[in-house]
Order: sequence, then C-alpha cells, then structure tokens
Amino acid sequence: MNQIGVRDLVSFILRSGDLNTNSNSTNTAQAGTRIHHKIQKQHGKDYQSEYYLEKTIQKNNHEFQVHGRADGVILKNNHATIEEIKTSDTEFPDLSKNRLQLYWGQVKVYAYLLMNEHPELERVDLDLVYVQTPEEIITKTSSSITKTEATTFFNQLVDEYQEWLEMQEAFTKERILTAQRLPFPFPAYRKGQRELAKIVYKSVMYQKHLFVEAPTGTGKTISTLFPAIKAMGLELTSRIFYLTAKQSTRRVAEEALQLLSEKGLVLHSITLTAKDKIRFKEEEDVRPEDNPYMIGYYDRLKPALKDLLTHENQITRSVIEDYAKKYSVDPFEFSLDASLFCDVIIGDYNYLFDPRVHLTRFFEVENSDNFFLIDEAHNLVNRSREMYSTEINSAPIRPLIKLLQAKPEKNKPVLTKLKSLNRYFNKLAKEMKTNKQTSLTESEENEKLTKLVNNLIKVLRKWLAKEKPSTETDQVLDYFFECIGYQKINEFFGPNYKLRTLLTERGITVRLFCIDPSPFLADSLKLGGGAVLFSATLSPMDYYQNVLGDEPDSLKYQTASPFPAKNQKLLITSYVDTRYQQRQASLVKIVQSIKTLIEQKDGNYLIFAPSYQYLEMVVTAFHNAYPEIEIVTQTNQMNDEERQNFLAKFNDPQEHPIVGFALLGGIFSEGIDLVGDKLIGVGIIGVGLPGLNQETNLIRDYFDKQNGHGFQYAYQLPGLNNVFQAAGRLIRGNNDKGIILLMDNRFLNKNYNVFFPKTWYTNTVVHNLNELKNKIKEFW
Repeated sequence: MNQIGVRDLVSFILRSGDLNTNSNSTNTAQAGTRIHHKIQKQHGKDYQSEYYLEKTIQKNNHEFQVHGRADGVILKNNHATIEEIKTSDTEFPDLSKNRLQLYWGQVKVYAYLLMNEHPELERVDLDLVYVQTPEEIITKTSSSITKTEATTFFNQLVDEYQEWLEMQEAFTKERILTAQRLPFPFPAYRKGQRELAKIVYKSVMYQKHLFVEAPTGTGKTISTLFPAIKAMGLELTSRIFYLTAKQSTRRVAEEALQLLSEKGLVLHSITLTAKDKIRFKEEEDVRPEDNPYMIGYYDRLKPALKDLLTHENQITRSVIEDYAKKYSVDPFEFSLDASLFCDVIIGDYNYLFDPRVHLTRFFEVENSDNFFLIDEAHNLVNRSREMYSTEINSAPIRPLIKLLQAKPEKNKPVLTKLKSLNRYFNKLAKEMKTNKQTSLTESEENEKLTKLVNNLIKVLRKWLAKEKPSTETDQVLDYFFECIGYQKINEFFGPNYKLRTLLTERGITVRLFCIDPSPFLADSLKLGGGAVLFSATLSPMDYYQNVLGDEPDSLKYQTASPFPAKNQKLLITSYVDTRYQQRQASLVKIVQSIKTLIEQKDGNYLIFAPSYQYLEMVVTAFHNAYPEIEIVTQTNQMNDEERQNFLAKFNDPQEHPIVGFALLGGIFSEGIDLVGDKLIGVGIIGVGLPGLNQETNLIRDYFDKQNGHGFQYAYQLPGLNNVFQAAGRLIRGNNDKGIILLMDNRFLNKNYNVFFPKTWYTNTVVHNLNELKNKIKEFW
C-alpha cells in the first residue's frame, strides 16, 4: 500500500509561487527537537505529544494511507485541541502567505484524521505555535474547524493527489514485478560475488548495518545494487540511496542501473548533482527574486514532474537539465523535487550525513523503507570530520564595519554587534600575543563567542530581510552564512570536539574540530532500515566499525580477490628507510629501485610518494639520473583537463611507455581504471603516514584515551589505507598482471604487516637491488 505523510501531501498540493532559497530556515534538527520538547513539557497531564494519526483511503479502486504525528493533542470531555509547533529563523510577520497556508493546511488534515478516529468530535480547536529562533520568540495563533469543513478540505487535497497516486501506484507495481523477475545481468557470478550479494540481501531483510571489504574486481556496485533491488521485489525496502564521494563512482552506479534496465528492470533512479555544478549559466550571480527559473517555480513544477516521470526512468544530470530548461525551473531544486518519486537516489555522502545540507525531505524522521549503500566507505572517515567541523574568522569584520559606516545610523544595530565581536577577537589576539601563542586548544565551548555570534546573527537576519539586494548586502550575506555555519555546528559541540583558536597574520580563527563524528554517523544511519558500507580497502574492520558509527551489532564481511594470486607479485625492500631523517640518504636507493622495477619489462608504471615535497624530490632525482625515460608528474590542484591529460599518457604502453609519479592518497591513488597493459607496476614510497600536525595529534590523543590505539587511528591506519588504495590500481581485471613494490622497511614490522589484506600475505622480501632485479625477472 502506498503511504504519504501529512506534511508531504499538504506541501505537494498547496505549494505555489516563487522558489526563494534565501527564505529557507537555517535551524538544525537538534534545535527544532529541543524547542518542541520544551513547549510540549509545559502542558498538563491531558496533553499527548507526538500523537500518531492515520487513515486508509479508498479512491477509484486505489488504496493509500495518509499518516503523520501531530505535535500535541488534548482530548477531554468530548473536546479536542491540536497544537502544531513550527520553528524557523524568519520573523512571524515576514512569513509568506503560502508558508502560513502550508502550516495551517497541515493542522487541518490532523483535525480531519482526529475527528475520523473520534467520531463523537464535531469541532476541533487548532493552535499554531510559531517559534522564531534563535531568540525563541513565540507567536501563537488559534482557529477552529468543524468536521464538515475538515472533511471538505481533506477531500479536496486527496482528489487533487489522486492523479499522482495512480501514477505512483503504477510505477510501484512495475518496479516490484520487474524486480522480482530480474536476473543477474551477467552470465555467471565472479568469485565471491554470489556470497556478497546474499549477505547484502540479508542485511536488507534483517535491517542491519553491514561492513564489507571486497577487493578490486569483485564488482562491488552490481553486487550491492542487484540484491537490494531484488529485495524491493519482495517489498523489503522501497527506496535505495547509493552514496559515494566521487563523481566517477556515481557514474559506475548509473551504468549498473542501465545494465539492469536492459535486463528488464523498470524503476526511477536519479543522480543528484551539486548545486554549483548544475546551475544554468543564466542563474549565475542572479538573485532569486530576479531568477526566471525561480520566479513562479511551484506553478510550473507539477507539469514538469509529470512529463519527466512519464517519459524518463534513468534521470541523470543531462536529463534534469533538459526538462528544467523546457519548463524554466531551477535544475537543482527540480532534481530534489523529482527525487521524491524515485526508487534509487545516487549522490554524495553529504545528502545523508552533513547536518548543513542533508535532505530534510527524506531524513527528518526515521524511515525503515530507506536503505543505504555507502560506496568507498573508507573516504567517509575524513569527510565526516569536516562535515561536523567549522570555523569563524575575524578577517572579514573590519572591511564590513568600514562598508556599513557609510550609513552609520541606518546600520547602527549591525555595526554595534560587529564591533562587539571584533573587540572580542582583538582581545583574544592580544592575549595570545602576550603569551607568545599561535594556537590554543580547549575542551569547553567558548560561551562568550557563541553569545556574540548569536547576537550578530539576530541583527543580520533582520537587516538582510529589509535591505534591497546589492554588492553591500552580498558581502554581509557571506559573513552571515559563516556565522550560521558556526552556530549550527556549535550545537553538536561535546566531548568528541576540541575548540581551536589560531592566531595568523590575517587575525583570529576559531575552529570547532570534530575528532570523532561516529555518534553523528550512527544517528544518520538509523534514519534508514539498514546500510551496507563497502570498499576495496576496509581493513582492519574493527577500526572502521568503530569510527563509522560504532554500532555494537553491525556485521562485517570480507571477500577474497576474484583474480589469480599468481598475477600479482608483492615485493618489499628491506634496504630502504623512508623515515624523515633518512629520506635524503635513501633517495639514491629509491631511484635505483624504480629503475630496476621498470627496466625488466617495458610498460607503464605508477610511483606514489606520501607528500608533494617528497614527490618532487624523487622526481627530480630520477629525472637527473635517467633523463631519457619519459615521465609524467601529478601537480597540485590539477583541473579536470590536466587530470585527463595525465591519464591519457597511459593509453599507448606499447609505443610510448610512461612512468607516472603521483601523490599517495591523491586523485590518482583511487577511482582510476588503468586496465590490461595500461599499468603493469606500482611503486609505493613509504608507509603513507599523514604529516605531523596538531589536529592529527588531537585525534591520536583522543583515541589513546578511548581505546589505547591513538597512533593507529590517527596516523597508521589512514596511511595504510592510502597504500592499499594505490596498490589497488594495478589489478583491475582477469587478465591484468603486475608487480607492487613497497619501498620502506617498516612494511616488515608486524605493527604494519598485521594489517595487510589477505592477498598480501604471500609477499617477498628483497634485501638488495640485485635480489630485486632477479625476483622481477623471475615473475615476468
């Protein structure tokens, strides 16, 4: 049976007019929940909070359920009151008519459902409690509605939704039927693939969180998508989110869905593209009120959606752009609205995990019908730290004060708060200079700064609401959003955070650094009915389980490599020491080892170094020693064209063999496919340890207290993951063959090799260049 929430029903039918993204509230879910609970607790014993209401509707032989939770209901002596609490940072008088219409529409539907549940009720009193944050200014408005009025209102909504319901029902039936009949899209499973598909299916069935390490070549994308879609056929889940860190892996997911559609699968999938990448050129530097794709957006939305959903199943970026252009709707917002009707949603991690941009339309409350596939999950460790970290800077304040002093009386409230914040930053700077400090780390929230930022946000919000768009307001808006970001993340501050105050030439930076985001990741994962977090490198599993949710009953599974072990040779040099103090001394040995690696067989090779400085040192020494050998080197901040040019050098190994030099943990150490003879050898210099820095040391100290494994968690395991990923560039298919050369004697230490993947257990130690040469010759 199809279901729709009260808010979704009201919003979809009653929304109208312009799209104004600047009017969106900047509240966090935590703030909204806290305010709801605070107001709910103020009522007496007859008050029932989070009152669940539902009704199954029969309409033209179609059945669906409308459901939702009223914030509060009072039932007493055949009299009823419904309270609906709304929180936003917009002042109540500034709320648009349509927004108020949506608020009241939601309460009216709850009234209808309540009177349906209690037939003795003929009238219900309605209270709309609006809380303007962060000041928590409460505006209460009241009304009442009769059973006849509520029934008429509800029926009008349902009548208009009927067409969409029938369309969705048809889509759902086709999805279920074709998913049930769907065969595996290849003639046979690869080694380990069937077992992986089975455990993914069981994770959907039992709503579990599963961690999977599946080596390159397993076919992770199809091995996770296929069983999850088969589970759709048995209605074990109804929506899959395929989330990843890279554009390239999103394309792989699209290709897998295309392959399944060729085998008979019919469902709607959509790929969400970041706002700044999908925006039309005509929208750049245009304010919402002047943007033709936003003016009247909601008036054109339904025809655009109907056309799109009727004619397209795989909704990629180009498809969205075509229909958005056709109907003159903003492509990013159009993709979000279209996603509500899609069965598979492909996008970046941040749509689920980032508190500043996550999709509230899907993730405001738990929904067991959602299932998450998290690709390249090892990337989520550092990504999530940044999602829950933020900073605020003093540098923009003085230019803003100077700008606003052109009209001192008009801008007095903003100037007063800006100057207060500036004085506080100056005080911090003076104290740090006196104590000869450039950084200060604390475990407690800076309550004084929080108060000053909150006060500034209050006056900026009022000022921006009244000002006409201009270059001046754009500059103020930039700092307003910086303050909002600080305010939002500050709500999460706790024992897993450090507050860092940094003094630079530009002024003071206060950074909220999230050391351990695992509690927040766990909360996000609980918003669905289960999840599979998978990668080619997820060792050791206990570490990733700990830092990516720390859920006690999560499952773990590792598959063997599907490729013949004889196709890969792993060599470890005992004679190379890349520790910082030994780098210069070992440089000649490294250069000679690379030359020995490549001269035994003509072809393409990739050499990885742990930093740009070290990479440059090795490249310079290698080129000076062997200027006749053609090389290509990764540089800092390469654009897309430069990246493609780098990879294109590997296309013709027979005629133009190449030696590439790249950064360990960089753009060429994962997510690239140099199949067949495009790559026959990988050399890795060092064990990949991140450079020493204060924040990594904070991670180390934190986990030392948590579990005694601080150095492992902060340095060793992230470094080894970079090594494993780089080595994984070598064997990409059944016919690939090659050598991995690890140039650091620390790989012989059990503190490192205990974490080796199973395919690395049969490694060979070489003690000198002659031995290296013989082992390579022997392999080829």
